[in-house]
Amino acid sequence: MSEKMLQLVNVNKSFNGKAILRQVNLTVPEGETLALIGGSGSGKSTLLRLMIGLIRPDSGEIWVAGKNIAALSEQELDEVRLKMGMVFQYSALFDSMTVGENVAFGLREHGDYEEERIAEIVRENLAMVGLPEAAELMPGELSGGMKKRVSLARALAFGPSIIFYDEPDSGLDPVMTEKIDELILETQRRLHVTSVVVTHDMESACLVADRIAMLYEGELIAVEPVDRFRRLGDPRIRAFLRGLAVSEEEAGA
Repeated sequence: MSEKMLQLVNVNKSFNGKAILRQVNLTVPEGETLALIGGSGSGKSTLLRLMIGLIRPDSGEIWVAGKNIAALSEQELDEVRLKMGMVFQYSALFDSMTVGENVAFGLREHGDYEEERIAEIVRENLAMVGLPEAAELMPGELSGGMKKRVSLARALAFGPSIIFYDEPDSGLDPVMTEKIDELILETQRRLHVTSVVVTHDMESACLVADRIAMLYEGELIAVEPVDRFRRLGDPRIRAFLRGLAVSEEEAGA
C-alpha cells in the first residue's frame, strides 16, 4: 500500500467566529492525483492554504510527508515546504525578472546551489514544461498558458514530493486548458509526484484525477474515484454538477 503523502485529521478552521471548515478528514496516498472541488464559499481556498502551511487550523492535524505541519515552528515548516510545489491561480511570476530568474528564484533564496547547477535545473524544468527557449523572456511577453507553464517549472525546481495546483485552468481557453491538463498528467507520470488540484472544472478534474473530493459548506461530503463520483446520487453533488452545466451553457449563449 502506498505511503500517506498528505493526511488531514479532524481539521477545523473558523474566521471571526464563522466556521469555514468542520471536521475535515482526508488522506492522499503517495503518487495520487486528487481533485478538490466545491462551490464558492465551500472552503476550498482555506483548505489549500492550510495544506501548504500559510495558515494553521484551530484544531486537528495536517500531515505532509510524515510531519504534522500544524505543530511545527516556522523554521521547521520552511523545511517541509521544500517538499511542496505550488502552481498559483494567476501564476504569481515576478514581472521584473526573466522567466529563467523566476524559475531559479527559490533555488537562490532557499538553496545552496552553484550558479552552474541552477542554470542546469532551470533548463531542465523549462524543457519539461515545453518552454526550452523561454529563459530570457519577460513575463509580459508570455501568454496566460505559458505563464502557467513557467509557474509549474518553478514549482518543480526543488524536486517536490507534492504539488498543489490552484485553479490551473482558470482564465484559459479550451485548447490551452487541454494542454495544461495534459501537462499535469505528464508531470505525474514522469515524476511520480503526489498532486492536489483545486478546480471548478469538472471535465479537467475527471481527466487528471484519480479521485475527486468535494467540499460543501465546510464539510467534506465525498471522496471517491472519478467513475464512482460521477454516479453519486447525493443531491448536493448533483445540484453542483447541474449548476456547472447551466453556467457553461450561459457562457456559450
